[in-house]
Amino acid sequence: MNTPDRNAPRYFAPEAGLPAQTELLTSRAVVTEAYTVIPRGVLRDIVVSVLPGWRDTRTWILNRPVAGGATTFAQYLVEVGPGGGSRTPEPEQGVVESFVFVLEGTLTVALADGEQTLTPGGFAYLPPETVWEVSNDGADPAKFQWIRKAYQPLAGHLPAPVFGNEADLEPAAMPGTDNKWRTTRMIPVDDIAYDMHVNVVTFEPGAVIPFAETHVMEHGLYVLEGKAVYRLNQDWVEVQEGDYMSLRAFCPQACYAGGPSNFRYLLYKDVNRQVLLGGR
Repeated sequence: MNTPDRNAPRYFAPEAGLPAQTELLTSRAVVTEAYTVIPRGVLRDIVVSVLPGWRDTRTWILNRPVAGGATTFAQYLVEVGPGGGSRTPEPEQGVVESFVFVLEGTLTVALADGEQTLTPGGFAYLPPETVWEVSNDGADPAKFQWIRKAYQPLAGHLPAPVFGNEADLEPAAMPGTDNKWRTTRMIPVDDIAYDMHVNVVTFEPGAVIPFAETHVMEHGLYVLEGKAVYRLNQDWVEVQEGDYMSLRAFCPQACYAGGPSNFRYLLYKDVNRQVLLGGR
């Protein structure tokens, strides 16, 4: 009998459906001006969207720019049925950049010069000038995270498409943590052409963020595996795989990883640009 690899990457995706009429209404969902927590239990069939130009696809919109909340990005959980997809996935071509991260199934991303088939853990960064298509050529539904951001151009610098799988990348240990807190960076961090980063952050059981991070970057965090207690502003909230958090700029944040498995999440943040104040 094969023994499961406890260190193998896991990528949780909710099953949707509807809860039974006998279930309690109590939920961990919370919305404040500093942060939003969307537990996996509220990602139900009744809150899906159908996106124009997409076939056999349903979408849960996890974040969009709203007053008093995170404003730099939109984030979706997308499920594409076999044979589904889109020839025109991006409605704001030339303006918006995208990052796709596959949770389940296979997803083919086609560019003018070829195509890439992404399996769980596979990702694609697509600059705003990139014409791309997406399809599910497999026999099972494909589920993925899709992050969209209005690109901030920088004279003399152009980002290029990036493809890969996070399991093939070497994570970087955070200083002084004995590799118990590590970050897998999927967009080049040493190239100022990119105005967003997307990472997979991993904590082994018992590892912590040992201070309240308070910074200008906004975050979208989708929990891939495990559970933790997260400090958001003045509150402690429990989160688990399949939960989503949106953090506005300067929201204090820290966490304790609870175990028994690793605690891992997909993290978006905006980087590498001046603060524009609208003056002449």
